[in-house]
Amino acid sequence: MNKVANFFRSLVNMRDRVDAEAASANIRGSVAFRGPNVFILACAIIIASVGLNLNSIPVIIGAMLISPLMGPILGFGLGLGTNDTMLVKDALKNFAVMVVISILASTIFYLISPLQLEQQTELLARTNPTIYDVFIALFGGFAGILETSRKDKGGTVIPGVAIATALMPPLCTVGYGIAHMESRFIFGALYLFIINTVFITLATFFTVKYLHFPSAIGTDDARARRSARWISVILVILLVPIVYSAVRMIQDNNFARSAQKLVMQNKSLGKSYIYDYKVNLEDRPHKLDIYLAGERMETSARERIYLDAEEAGITRSQIILHEDAAFQGETMSESEIIRGILDGHNRQVDALKGQVDSLSATIDFLQARQLPSALITREIAAQYSGVQEVTLTIGESIDAESGTARPAVIAIVRSGIPLKETESKRLEQWLRVRLSVDDVRVITTQ
Repeated sequence: MNKVANFFRSLVNMRDRVDAEAASANIRGSVAFRGPNVFILACAIIIASVGLNLNSIPVIIGAMLISPLMGPILGFGLGLGTNDTMLVKDALKNFAVMVVISILASTIFYLISPLQLEQQTELLARTNPTIYDVFIALFGGFAGILETSRKDKGGTVIPGVAIATALMPPLCTVGYGIAHMESRFIFGALYLFIINTVFITLATFFTVKYLHFPSAIGTDDARARRSARWISVILVILLVPIVYSAVRMIQDNNFARSAQKLVMQNKSLGKSYIYDYKVNLEDRPHKLDIYLAGERMETSARERIYLDAEEAGITRSQIILHEDAAFQGETMSESEIIRGILDGHNRQVDALKGQVDSLSATIDFLQARQLPSALITREIAAQYSGVQEVTLTIGESIDAESGTARPAVIAIVRSGIPLKETESKRLEQWLRVRLSVDDVRVITTQ
């Protein structure tokens, strides 16, 4: 047992392989943002902004490899860990310079850039941090300071940390938000950048303490105690909001995951079908909007989804069921379906006065259209063997940003032989042409 313990201690022992003095000198030398570093940072920011604007991941990675962003952050963590208030102040000053240069350069680029992609996926990815970003920043910070501290450096860790922790893209996204006056880009990306910065700093602080880097001042004089008090205050200021944010992030992720699982388990509720759902994490407590098609839910089906939700940790008050596209009764004529939809639209018009024009257009469409349900069912059955039943429902699709509504057709296909994903997509395209409707969704059941 002693041999195993000694082997394990020798395996994880780091102090014999660490050069604290060389690491400290290296970090202190990389803190200052002067001369070439300023221009290198500005160039890297422009490259990263181009990559984000083009949704080009290789360009973004290249920019992160060029950027000298880690220096002031590692210097700040080293200063906290060694009670070096001068280094802390110097790192904070250079950190502020770094942030201002980055945001200014990216803002100027996005102001003059003529390119605007319809789907800004890489920019949007930097506006919604998750708990995984916390883990990436924390363990990336550990890897960065350990690589800087060890004697036999490998040369690949620091570039990997720069890519993984992604300090630069959030700053570029802040610049995009300022240039286009988009608050969600500004605050979401800034929040992600703060998370990355704080957890890299904390990882550096704890590693410096664990490896016993030499303190900058004596441990017995009054200045050392005063310095330690100030550093403790700074750590508390950093830790309290970030722990709170981490807890909030965990709660948000857990709710979103539970909501997705609940919806996947209850896609079919008797003759009712969940065709869409929306998780609202802005409300406290969180809300889950569930959109239903087919027939209106029976009491037993409603109770079933509530019980499943409670098992997943979601209360009844957090679930909002939308049955505007669902209808009462086993058999209904097409005119009755149209009237039911019109009634639902009228209720929405009363509740949402700002969308009267778009909803009126939708109502006009519904009044003018008669769905040839029987003929459509026979045509689909002729194309796809195993189709037993087709239910066509007219609803509406509402754009999340503009709030405008447009007609949508939901086709619920019951088939003995499950349709492949490619077949479902092909069926959607066929229905768009056959019904002259832009928005068609196909739901397959067995």
